[in-house]
Amino acid sequence: MKSFDIREKFLNYFESKGHRRVPSSSLVPQEDPSLLFTNAGMNQFKKVFLGQEKRDYKRAVSSQKCMRAGGKHNDLENVGQTARHHTFFEMLGNFSFGDYFKKEAVAFAWEFCTKVLSLPKEKFYVTIYEKDEEAEKLWIGADIFLKNRIYRFGEKDNFWSMGDTGPCGPCSELVFDQGKEFSCGKPGCGVGCECDRYLELWNLVFMQFDRDQNGRMNPLPAPSVDTGMGLERTAAVLQGAKSNYETDLFLPIIEKVEKLCSKRYSANQSGISFRVIADHIRALAFCIADGVVPSNEGRGYVLRRILRRGARHGRLLDLHQPFLFQLTEEVIETLGSVYPEIRAKQEYIELVIKSEEEGFERTLDRGLELFESVASRVLQSKQKVIPGQEVFKLYDTYGFPVDLTEVMAKEKGLQVDLEGFQRELELQRERSRSAGSFTTAGVGIIGAVGPETKSETKFVGYDTLTAESIVQEIWESPTGQQYIVLEVTPFYAEAGGQVGDTGKILTELAQIDVADTKRENEIILHLVNLSKVNKSVKGTKALAQVDKVRRKAIMKNHTVTHLLHKALRDTLGEHVHQAGSLVAPDRMRFDFTHFKALEQAALEKIEYEVNQRIWENYEVLPLFDLPLEEAKKMGAMALFGEKYGDRVRVIKIGDYSLELCGGTHVRSTGEIRLFRITQETAVASGVRRIEAVTGEEAFNLIKQERDRLTKGVGLLQSDQESYLEKLEQLLQLQKSQEKKIQKLQGQILETKLDELLAKAPKVEDIPVITVKVEASSRDDLLYLADVFKEKIPSAVGLLAWVNQDKLSFVTIVTDDLVKKKGLKAGEIVKEIASRIGGEGGGRPNLAFGGAKDSQKLTEVLAQLPEIVGKLLNK
Repeated sequence: MKSFDIREKFLNYFESKGHRRVPSSSLVPQEDPSLLFTNAGMNQFKKVFLGQEKRDYKRAVSSQKCMRAGGKHNDLENVGQTARHHTFFEMLGNFSFGDYFKKEAVAFAWEFCTKVLSLPKEKFYVTIYEKDEEAEKLWIGADIFLKNRIYRFGEKDNFWSMGDTGPCGPCSELVFDQGKEFSCGKPGCGVGCECDRYLELWNLVFMQFDRDQNGRMNPLPAPSVDTGMGLERTAAVLQGAKSNYETDLFLPIIEKVEKLCSKRYSANQSGISFRVIADHIRALAFCIADGVVPSNEGRGYVLRRILRRGARHGRLLDLHQPFLFQLTEEVIETLGSVYPEIRAKQEYIELVIKSEEEGFERTLDRGLELFESVASRVLQSKQKVIPGQEVFKLYDTYGFPVDLTEVMAKEKGLQVDLEGFQRELELQRERSRSAGSFTTAGVGIIGAVGPETKSETKFVGYDTLTAESIVQEIWESPTGQQYIVLEVTPFYAEAGGQVGDTGKILTELAQIDVADTKRENEIILHLVNLSKVNKSVKGTKALAQVDKVRRKAIMKNHTVTHLLHKALRDTLGEHVHQAGSLVAPDRMRFDFTHFKALEQAALEKIEYEVNQRIWENYEVLPLFDLPLEEAKKMGAMALFGEKYGDRVRVIKIGDYSLELCGGTHVRSTGEIRLFRITQETAVASGVRRIEAVTGEEAFNLIKQERDRLTKGVGLLQSDQESYLEKLEQLLQLQKSQEKKIQKLQGQILETKLDELLAKAPKVEDIPVITVKVEASSRDDLLYLADVFKEKIPSAVGLLAWVNQDKLSFVTIVTDDLVKKKGLKAGEIVKEIASRIGGEGGGRPNLAFGGAKDSQKLTEVLAQLPEIVGKLLNK
């Protein structure tokens, strides 16, 4: 049975039993700081189980994307070594939220496995919690055949909890006997053994208790069910495969790897690299599609480790060029029809992976150099063990798996401090877990003062910028910020990247300036200065007035972010998604997912596209209070990472753009007038940023550019028609003069070299020549280095140049000395730099260096013979 059919049979079966089919949530958990990645089907229902959120259904079924490669659930190091461990996998699950309980869950599981999937019941065993008498009776009631096939285990194996306190309960597993050929052969091998014979196929969790801080188990008022069955394991059983990797979920990827490396896959130890690569490319594709990009912290750090581990195993298969990105197609062919997001973002996924692979190729080469350096130091010190800190540095910075370091160490007769490495690794895992603990910092004053205002603030600022109201409350936060709360307000509270409104609140007793507007839950807070406010205004009538000019400018910039978002997707591809924004009165900032800098032509096209939509004067139509699913069916774009309620507001701009948005907007795009991009930069790995201005600010920018142009034309004593031609002529003349100067500098050096060679000190018969030269650029130093090499057949040379109190120098080692003596210019430069607080490096025959202090020149020239002698002795 194909994996697609297994998944559909599961979902269809539970739909027929009254369950709502719920789409998989993102691999990036929403509003759950305890998780780095979504690692179970129940994650998206956590608030429902805790009673913090209500759904319009009490039964659900899903096929959930899951990752276990960081934090508490980390299977990364086992991937490829076993038949069952994965980073990315799919979890089939059915859930009951206070509806049915153990009896129905047991009956559903048994019927689905034995009737729908037609698995032989004589292959099944059941495990239960040792104190769960009810579960045993229900399994026997489902089929008397199971009477002597039920095993009891303790809390460690068969009791689930969400944490030290909170919902918890016993669980029960359906175990499938794969046969003696899967057995470990050890005495006592049976149900509960860690080997592959007795395979846990399905786990049923019965949430029936609420554990308090004293450890008491209090019965939940509405017991619930959470189940999980791994699709990969189920496919292996139904397809008669000896491992998950021999199913239709992985074989197409493995076959592609075989073609790329011209080697055959084997299910034994020699096939580890194939399995690692097949697993890791799935994780890469799905994580990137869900907005994670390789980086040095949090989820991005885990993703980078996975990619580098996959690339390293490619090298073990003699794949020395980027190749992982080429496997994306096989992942999409296998799973793209079920998870359309990976198909929609294929181009972006491939771009991210390829870019990261190319970077790793360069990093890996540097890592090999580092290993050689570390190994050399250990051998010179007569030691036999590479320290754990050094092993971890190779692993963490250069992506070296420990097994690679062990192999290379063994070749040199060395061992690896694995305990020290594990200590460093655990510290990194702690940092990684901490990086996954994202929190949202609110204003945080309601709880501190007390919820005296029980009703939410009514916001009317979509339709009007003035409103009559009542002052409900005057608060001062523990941090000293002071706020007024109104019953009704036109002031927009900061949200979704749009800054809060400013303006005035007028009462009979005072005129109060509002410096900012924020939101705490459903209450809108107006930031004021209480020293200028008579606190007796509480309960009095007020007139709230938003700063109209400022709000109008903000609205222009907010509407243009929607136009820009659409133009970016049309120009760069569907992988582009908003990753953040700032909408202020004087500018806008828009962050988006893309893995390389935009070329000037692309920026100009995007800028023109946005302006074209402005000039066409599209109507901007807010659609209020739509059901979320209806909005999505209309094609409305939701922002990645945003949490939406069941009912949403949609902004429709002509037939051009449709986005979920709660911000304020102009009535038609023509009001924006003009759009100008001011900058495009990188924010993080895989995230770019465009900064821009609109309306009057855009006009002011054009005026500034025009003023600069006029001034430049005047300095050239030209006119705008011919100033470019005159500028080009001046630049050509400058280049010509620079070449003449460079040639003269070379001639001067050439005349000095004979005398310098005759007077040069020698180190083991090697002339060491140092000279201060006149230069104007790095290119000049290169030219003078060529003059040196042509004139001097065998020597070490250093040419130094003082430039505005900074010191630059180039070191030359003639080719004969590189070959015969092993001298390297790069090592000489690094030694010099370490002594004078500078930096540098380069090739064996030519290297550059520099320092900020030009007073070090004499020191550099004087120390060169000593440095050459030191390196010759080494």
